[in-house]
Amino acid sequence: MKHGNIEFFTATCLKWQNLLNDIKHKEIILDSLAFLVHEQRIWLYGYVIMPNNLHIIWRKQDNWIEKNVQQQFLKFTAQQIKFNLLDTNPSHLMNYKSTQFDRKFHFWEHRPFKSRNYTREIIEQKLDYIHFNPVKAGLCILPEDYLFSSAPFYYQKFKNPILTHYMDHL
Repeated sequence: MKHGNIEFFTATCLKWQNLLNDIKHKEIILDSLAFLVHEQRIWLYGYVIMPNNLHIIWRKQDNWIEKNVQQQFLKFTAQQIKFNLLDTNPSHLMNYKSTQFDRKFHFWEHRPFKSRNYTREIIEQKLDYIHFNPVKAGLCILPEDYLFSSAPFYYQKFKNPILTHYMDHL
C-alpha cells in the first residue's frame, strides 16, 4: 500500500454559507463517511465538519481507486441535505439555487481542494490543521472537545468505528 494515495480533501459550502451548522447535516456527512468505510470504498483517517466546510483525510480502497468516490460523496450528501431542507426549512433552499441547467440547487463550491500526502510528516501536519480548525474558529477550547472531528480518536484514544489510524497504513 502506498501512503502517497492518502488524500487530503476539502469541500466548501456554496458561498461559504453555514450549511453545516445544522446537526442533521453534520450527521448526514458522518453517515455518508460511515457508509463509504463499511462498504470498503475508503479508509478514513481524519475529518472535521465545520459550519461552512469540511476536511477529510482518506484513502480509496483498491477496488475503488479508479472511481470518483469524492464526487459520489458530494452528490449523495447534497441530495440528503436537500431532502432535509425540503422537510424542515424549504425557504432556506433558495440560498442554494443553482445557476446551472442540470440541477435546481447547488450546495458545494466547484472544484473542491484535494492533495495527495506522501509523507508521515505531511499527514500529521494535515491532521493537526483539521483538528485545530474548530479551536481557531472559536467553536471549542481543545480540539478533542469538538464532537464533529476525529480529534478525540487521536488525542483521547476514543473508539470510532469509522476511523483507521493513519499509522496502520504507513
